[in-house]
Amino acid sequence: MTSAVTLITDRVRARVRRDGVDLSQERDLAVGYVRDEVERYAERAVGSGDPIMVSESAVHREVLAALTGFGPLQPFLDDPTVEEIWINSPSRVFVARSGITELTPLVLSDTEVRDLVERMLQSSGRRVDLSSPFVDASLPDGSRLHVVIPDVTHRHWAVNIRKFRSGLRGLSELVELGSLDRRAAEFLRLSVLAGLNILVSGATQAGKTTMLGALLASARPAERIITVEETFELDLPGRDVVAMQCRQPSLEGTGEITLRRLIKEALRMRPDRIVVGEVREAESLDLLIALNSGIPGMCSLHANSARDALTKLCTLPLLAGRNIDGAFVVPTVASSIDLVVHCQLMRDGRRRVSEILAPTGSVEGQPGAGGVIAASSLFALVDGRLRATGSHPSRTEKFVAAGLDPRSILGEAA
Repeated sequence: MTSAVTLITDRVRARVRRDGVDLSQERDLAVGYVRDEVERYAERAVGSGDPIMVSESAVHREVLAALTGFGPLQPFLDDPTVEEIWINSPSRVFVARSGITELTPLVLSDTEVRDLVERMLQSSGRRVDLSSPFVDASLPDGSRLHVVIPDVTHRHWAVNIRKFRSGLRGLSELVELGSLDRRAAEFLRLSVLAGLNILVSGATQAGKTTMLGALLASARPAERIITVEETFELDLPGRDVVAMQCRQPSLEGTGEITLRRLIKEALRMRPDRIVVGEVREAESLDLLIALNSGIPGMCSLHANSARDALTKLCTLPLLAGRNIDGAFVVPTVASSIDLVVHCQLMRDGRRRVSEILAPTGSVEGQPGAGGVIAASSLFALVDGRLRATGSHPSRTEKFVAAGLDPRSILGEAA
């Protein structure tokens, strides 16, 4: 049986076609159209035999979402407690709240899933089809959309929406949430002001992007920051910020813009700081070259621990070509990265910083034959809490040049 929502939605769409208006650009007009049709429907429903509305306000919200938002997914997108939404199949729609997965009662059809994806991609200019079965795109609110279609997936489209979290702006808020120790937050603030090169590591959903944003909120207001991402996720409050994202190739296979290209272009834009949203492949080489040229930078990277992150960053540049080897990469990483901040997702869904590591700049063993970057742990988990270990960074030149002294914060071992 056709629902009241479907009937009202169809009537609004018919009116829109008659009037020749675009509700996607005129939300106030859409609200008026929907209100009018809901009222008319309520007056006629009893005598006409149409389905009765249990709640006019609920029907109003659903019809408006179907017309101007993302239909049945819109309530989850509007819910501030929902962090992520994913569709494995039309009858398997999941959300995550505080890191905990929930199977929703929502059941869609294959056609509804396709229509939703097409509507989401409309504003991004990106596409997904048999020739390009993967797509990453940003939604108008900043959330990240990832889609994979058959025959890469089995039978159904796989859709993932990682919601943009607004309002979290600084390290102090991470302290209030219990994700970071107050002393560690103050040390990180000084590290950003001193222009240290910071690598943020962790697993998927561990809070790496949030940490990058919180660190950058501590940068000096006059800094010119250039961010480079596959799809826009960072949202920085600075007055002089340029954000760039990659571009997929056209149907003819031309026009692709990669992270490697964007990092090179960023160097020509007079940056005071370069930020790479996530390092995955050969672009790590271009990032290291940029950091080694004296420009402060930050990036994130998937890794199991802070030390694993350093090892991985020594491996990824080797993907850039046969003429790149460990004898060059390992010492470059050792000298370029000043801090590693490792984020962890707990079983109960909480996110926290589990370690802050400071490379010494030296390499133990032969760089090209299994050499390991020497590093000291400045903050580590003790009895489930992040504590200062009493160690100090061996390289203090950037702190001294900025007139900052982190020793009073690091203190002695707790």
